[in-house]
Amino acid sequence: MDMLGGPTEEKRNIHPMLKKILNYDIKVTKQFVEAALKTTALRSLRNHAKFLEVSCHGIVWLAGWLSFIWFFDNKDLYQLQVNMLIALILDIVVIAVIKAIVRRRRPVPMNKLLELGPDKYSFPSGHASRATLVAITLMYLDPVWIVFYPPLFAWVTAVCLSRVLAERHYILDVLGGVGLGVLEALFMCLIWLSRNASISIISSLSDEKKDGGEYHV
Repeated sequence: MDMLGGPTEEKRNIHPMLKKILNYDIKVTKQFVEAALKTTALRSLRNHAKFLEVSCHGIVWLAGWLSFIWFFDNKDLYQLQVNMLIALILDIVVIAVIKAIVRRRRPVPMNKLLELGPDKYSFPSGHASRATLVAITLMYLDPVWIVFYPPLFAWVTAVCLSRVLAERHYILDVLGGVGLGVLEALFMCLIWLSRNASISIISSLSDEKKDGGEYHV
């Protein structure tokens, strides 16, 4: 226990090989950021990092998706609405658990004015996993119109790059997040709820009878 009554963080023994990989990741990330800031396009992307961060924030997506379910009462949308909600909750829980286990500290920004935010752990990137999961869901599991594919891919790429450029994550954190997003999408593919099951869930939550049922007062 420390003087304030909180538990002191024990010094963790890291395997020499893993420590070497992490140190190399730190070095490469720093070199990438320094080089990127000399490029106009990537420097501009860093300037929009806050917007991209909000666009893929877990709370924003969860609240936004619940609002989408509430305001768009369409049986053709129920399957996507329910399964995406499950996917978002899954991602938030998995990211929280892994971060609590790994406990890798976030980078110290070269620009000390940048805020790190309340989440002090870095691996894996929740923004990268969430963006990947959402994109795969909308492009493969429940495909949207193909015209939206390029914007989705561009959004995922921009979100992932911005996490490094804004010095919120190391490169390995983002790659881990992307990989986790793919695994989560594969898991969702296995448990994907049918249209009828989704209609049943939405109907029960809204206290409505399914088509053909008796009128409920």
